[in-house]
Amino acid sequence: MTEADAPGPLGGGFFDTRVGLAVRRWCAPVLDLAPHASPDDYLARRAELGFAEVNRRFLASAGLGALCVDTGFNPDGLLTPDELGGLAGASAHEIVRLETLAESVAAREGGADGFADAFRTALAERTRNAVGVKSIAAYRAGLDLAGERPADRDVAQAAERLLRGAAGAGRPRVADPVLHRFLIWCASDLRLPVQFHVGYGDADADLRRGDPLLLTGLLRELARAGTPVLLLHNYPFQRSAGYLAQVFPNVFADVGLALHGVGDRASVVLGELLELAPFGKVLYSSDAYGLAEYYHLAALLFRRALGRVLDGGLAEGSWTGSDASRLAGMVAAGNARRVYGLDG
Repeated sequence: MTEADAPGPLGGGFFDTRVGLAVRRWCAPVLDLAPHASPDDYLARRAELGFAEVNRRFLASAGLGALCVDTGFNPDGLLTPDELGGLAGASAHEIVRLETLAESVAAREGGADGFADAFRTALAERTRNAVGVKSIAAYRAGLDLAGERPADRDVAQAAERLLRGAAGAGRPRVADPVLHRFLIWCASDLRLPVQFHVGYGDADADLRRGDPLLLTGLLRELARAGTPVLLLHNYPFQRSAGYLAQVFPNVFADVGLALHGVGDRASVVLGELLELAPFGKVLYSSDAYGLAEYYHLAALLFRRALGRVLDGGLAEGSWTGSDASRLAGMVAAGNARRVYGLDG
């Protein structure tokens, strides 16, 4: 057993996961290696090419027409949206993370009474060229958020708690349901599409609080306001997300983060989302982060998964070939272009 094959301290390593096996199968040829190249050969070739060439190859091979990039978590070393777009040969658009902006406002505002107005002003300015916003309430407070717009006095009290916590912790951290709701309604007032992280994430996410069904009350109120809502990733709640996309006119869903994670099971997960979700309410996304391989792998596995779902329906006589082509175009690009206004 080589060092790259060796399991971690408690057993298991990246290359012994479905995503790791998918990297060896589908990413190795992009680096001029044979499919299923050994982990050692793969890592050696990656190092030989260097990160700039690796990034260029994988972004170009993804075949993207546009990128919508969440810039809310952007430590040193990550490429900017424009840099990603340049490598992919695609237009790049920003998604503003609500909590990150709110924490920045709280850190410089200094007073709870002025927080709400300061945030509204900052959001309007920050999203001038953005195509949407994102909430990570699932990570911080859970998705069991009341639907009603919070009263000004409740927002001020929540901002006071935020600032008190910042004094002890050294920085503000939004984790209050009242503030999450306030941020979302501010975005709604600007008629911006609102993304929610749902379900599967890293160890900071509590899946018990990440079920999209918990958003039902808020989704109902946002539907009345005409606010587009994007449920992102959703695993293992893809069937629930499909239901919500069916019953609420403003709700869209994807299984982006899950597809490269499940590797060769991608068509099963996408198929479960599409059991109820209208084809006009499902979008492609990757949530690619950190590794350029994920841009290529997510796009490739999505195309294969969608092809298998549509080919299966074609074989059953559920739709025609022209239907399948039209539906593929909607899910792969058309729906996203419509909801984010990318053609405007």
